[in-house]
Amino acid sequence: MKPQIIIDSRYCGPSDSGNGGYTCGLLSDFIHGPAEVTLLLPPPLQQLLEVDIQDNRVILSNKGVPIAEAVPTSIEIEIPEPPSFLEAQKATTNPVMLKDHFFPTCFVCGPERLPGDGLRILPGPVAGQKYIAAPWIPDTSLVDEMGKVRKEFIWASLDCPGGWAIQTEGIRPAVLGKLAVEIIDRMNPSDRCVVIGWKISEEHRKLFVGTALFSDTGTLYAKAKATWIELKHQ
Repeated sequence: MKPQIIIDSRYCGPSDSGNGGYTCGLLSDFIHGPAEVTLLLPPPLQQLLEVDIQDNRVILSNKGVPIAEAVPTSIEIEIPEPPSFLEAQKATTNPVMLKDHFFPTCFVCGPERLPGDGLRILPGPVAGQKYIAAPWIPDTSLVDEMGKVRKEFIWASLDCPGGWAIQTEGIRPAVLGKLAVEIIDRMNPSDRCVVIGWKISEEHRKLFVGTALFSDTGTLYAKAKATWIELKHQ
C-alpha cells in the first residue's frame, strides 16, 4: 500500500489549500538529503493524498491527479550575514505585508493567526540590508518524538519570507512554484531563531529568491532557494 498523508486545515496558506512550504516539507520526508519540490496544483486540505515513491522522485497525488513532485537536489547560494535577533525583532515591527496581506490566515505569515497556532513569521526590511527578516521562536506543538522541530515546519518557515522579499519592490502577486531546502540542523522548541529572505534574480514571470534560517547567534540551521511565479495581470 502506498503511503498517504493528510494536510490538516491548520496548515493552510490560502484559506482553502495547504501552505506550500509545509506541503513541500511533508513530501521531502520521502527524499534522503536536500530536496526540491515542485508544486503542480494547490494542495487540498483534509483530503487523503497518495505518495508514489519512484526511483529518483516522489509524487503526491489526489485521486490520481499529481499535486507535487519531489527530487533530490543540491543548493548552492550565497547567503548574507544574518541580522541579530534584536534587529530581526525591529524589522518585524514594520512587516512588508501587514497592510495588503494576500492570505491573512496563512499558517506561516498570517497576521490573523494567534501565537501557538500559526508561526507568525512577519518579516520586514532590515536597515542597510537588501533582505527582509523576522524572529521566530518555535512552540512545543511543532516538535517530533525526539523533541526537535519537525522538518516540515522548517520548510514552512523558509517559504513565505521568500515570497515577501519580492514585495519590497512593489506588490507583485505570486505563487510558489518550486522550493529546494537543505536542513543542516534542527532547533529545539523555544530556541530563538532568525529567518531572512532576499531576491536573487528574475526571468520574465519567474522570481528567484533565497531564504535562510539561523540561531540567534548566527549559526545556520537551513537554507533554501525558491522559484515564485508572478500571476498574470487580469
